[in-house]
Amino acid sequence: MKQSILILFFFSFSLIHSQINSYTLPKSNEVEGILIRIDSFPTKYIKPRKVDVWLPTTYSEEKKYSVLYMHDGQMLFDATTTWNKQEWKVDEVASKLMSEEKVDEFIVVAIWNIPELRHMDLYPKKPYESLSKEVKEKIQTEVKKAQFPFDETKINSDNYLKFIVEEVKPYIDENYSVFTDANHTAIMGSSMGGLISMYALCEYPEIFGKAACLSTHWVGFRDFENNPIPESFFTYLKNNLPNPETHKIYFDYGTETLDASYLKYEYRVDEVLQSKEYTSENYKNLKFEGENHSEVSWQKRIDIPFEFMFGK
Repeated sequence: MKQSILILFFFSFSLIHSQINSYTLPKSNEVEGILIRIDSFPTKYIKPRKVDVWLPTTYSEEKKYSVLYMHDGQMLFDATTTWNKQEWKVDEVASKLMSEEKVDEFIVVAIWNIPELRHMDLYPKKPYESLSKEVKEKIQTEVKKAQFPFDETKINSDNYLKFIVEEVKPYIDENYSVFTDANHTAIMGSSMGGLISMYALCEYPEIFGKAACLSTHWVGFRDFENNPIPESFFTYLKNNLPNPETHKIYFDYGTETLDASYLKYEYRVDEVLQSKEYTSENYKNLKFEGENHSEVSWQKRIDIPFEFMFGK
């Protein structure tokens, strides 16, 4: 019976991957390196979406590369195509660090968001489920006040991570010259992308050895008085952080716009990480004075988490 199930799994896996059509985008002055696009990655877990694979210009099948999975993929490489005309400049910064031999070579797997589903896809489910009924009702009241597009019955972060771990990663491992172990596999995002990156490291420590969480959205939505959400994340972290001897995690925050609402919670990040025996060798929680909640601010400092995760 087990053998039959295994055969069926591999058949289904191969069938799904045979449906994936990828193509290399034309070379552009806006993107340094090679950008390969899958317009609709087939999945049984979430709504299909674009997935981009970025390769450094020097990519070669003769070498093996680390892999960085990133959220909000449409915001990473080309400001001429983004909704706010901003970008992370992942391609330029990564290429520069590699050319200067400051980091081990890596590729980037950029998973696009679907705007109307983004909050439900990225909000960590287990911390929300840990809240009492009364607290959830209070949160829903605040969500309605802010007219925030969030439906607690549709939190889909567990399935979003299954999409990455069970569908995207096997495809990448099979089709690109990459290391497949946790030590060479990282995940990174900002705001809600910071929350889901933290969640991924805790839920799948055997898959991800490193996570970078920029401007992590501890408040969950918009902050409000006696907000119970941040503490639900810190409790989850304390109970689920993986072994600091084999994992690394990076946090940071600015001081302006939405990032200002995180300031009163940042001491808890340090308390929790240090209580789990994380040190300066395997965690960071950095403050960037005057920086705000935007791609322009994040691109100024992404070299720091890149070096933290992949530095030589």
